[in-house]
Amino acid sequence: MEISAFLLPKDQVAYITSSISMLEAMEQLEQHYYSAIPIIDHEGKYVGTLAEGDLLWKLKNTPGLSFDNIREVKVSDIQRHVHNESVYIKAQMEDMLTLAADQNFVPVVDSEGVFLGIIRRKDIIEYYTRNITD
Repeated sequence: MEISAFLLPKDQVAYITSSISMLEAMEQLEQHYYSAIPIIDHEGKYVGTLAEGDLLWKLKNTPGLSFDNIREVKVSDIQRHVHNESVYIKAQMEDMLTLAADQNFVPVVDSEGVFLGIIRRKDIIEYYTRNITD
């Protein structure tokens, strides 16, 4: 089965751009109760995932950085420690199980790498649970 049937489209998913500030990224994570969020570039292409831990490491490892000046740091300047691998929209569900073991969500892209949305780990697990018990 193609993964497109499980896609949570981009217009229903919170994501950030690589050009926003660290403060704006934190606000997005807080507003949506996410622990990680997809990042896209100015062309709409998926470039990675920003996790709460990435923000904490940036604060810890940057001398002089505090909550007072995090607005000056761009998301593109934050080292990411989590690598959420994306999948092509025409992939099969069988390709998703390995990714779901390590990722809360799997970013989905088109043939140009443009971010289309995500597939949640919960949906992948439910799919396999239904097929195992049927």
